Amino acid sequence: MPRGSQVGRRAARPGTNGASDSQVCHAGRESPGRPPLPGFRYNPCLPAHAFLPLSQTMTDDRVREARRVVENYVEPHLGMPLSAVKAVKSVRLDGDTAVVEVEIGFPARRYGPELAATLRQLLAAEPGAGPARVEVSWQVASQAVQGSLQPLPGISNVIAVASGKGGVGKSTTAVNLALALALEGARVGLLDADIYGPSQPRMMGLQGERPVSRDGRRIEPLEAYGVKVISIGFLIEEEQPMVWRGPMVTQALTQLLGDTNWGELDYLIVDMPPGTGDIQLTLAQRVPVSGAVIVTTPQDIALLDARKGLRMFQKVSIPVLGVVENMSTHVCSKCGHEEPIFGAGGGVRMAEQYGVALLGALPLDIRIREETDAGRPTVVADPDGAVGRAYLETARRTAARLSIVSATAPAAPSITVEDT
Repeated sequence: MPRGSQVGRRAARPGTNGASDSQVCHAGRESPGRPPLPGFRYNPCLPAHAFLPLSQTMTDDRVREARRVVENYVEPHLGMPLSAVKAVKSVRLDGDTAVVEVEIGFPARRYGPELAATLRQLLAAEPGAGPARVEVSWQVASQAVQGSLQPLPGISNVIAVASGKGGVGKSTTAVNLALALALEGARVGLLDADIYGPSQPRMMGLQGERPVSRDGRRIEPLEAYGVKVISIGFLIEEEQPMVWRGPMVTQALTQLLGDTNWGELDYLIVDMPPGTGDIQLTLAQRVPVSGAVIVTTPQDIALLDARKGLRMFQKVSIPVLGVVENMSTHVCSKCGHEEPIFGAGGGVRMAEQYGVALLGALPLDIRIREETDAGRPTVVADPDGAVGRAYLETARRTAARLSIVSATAPAAPSITVEDT
């Protein structure tokens, strides 16, 4: 270092004769070369920050305070602080403004600005944090799949939407979840695995369409509203029954899944056949699934079957992301009055019983049926309406739970062999 440079060193304190801190501290409390004042004992062992410029100290304090506020925020879809998922990437000062960069693990094209606004308000309310600019980004990571299966090429995550029985609105929920994730910016595919009752062609406004194959080996999926779709319903007449035994169904589904040119997807939503029989079990064992969503209605009879579906996924080591309570309340189309005609709290009780999340409570609303029958599901027809927002929130919670499924999974038991 050049002579006389003060960079990287402290100036000697008055009365220390150039001695280092350690020398002064070891010399005792009295300052050598300076007579003690009455009632005063000189202490040269001051903390390091006492010798930093005041502006630098204030900058560090603001950065620490801004980081503390943001990291302690409990993100509602994750259900945990942002610090728990290491979402706060950086905090710095740009002039007089604190700049906070946050990255979450689920799509947030629409939700990101809302989260940024919430964090800005929290920072503005803290005297030590001051004015702030919050930048929110997102990145979908590929999660592990069950057993020894390998993830499908180009598909980051497969989410199975299932129910223990038919008639609970599973397919309607699946299509709106897929559309909601696409609306948030994700690359999404939808596989209609309900061979005996394929409904996605009509729900997506694609009835009568036929997929093509450019190379004679792989099928090109159809696309609607930004979602790629494949269904056995594209290959048969709409009213033609599928009189197939279980092995034929599973073979057809594995072909639809593996022989479709999906391209790059963040999520593939699989609309599973209802029930928990051999077909469902075989699919759960053969298809590499990152997580499952159980759809039920609040009444006890539906919950009995929904529990079986949940237990099936647990037995094949597929994480259950949570429960969607469909038809939670009936909304009168005349006056808007809501009434729990199928009972109340069934989904909540089931989620608590099995230690999973309640991903959403969706209403029984005539508009859902009308919009879906018309080939424009609710998330497309009215994304900012009350029902559309409910589907969006359910999709966000689903993707958020999937993003942390590895972090929240119970640790595998360790086995120790000792000589005795």
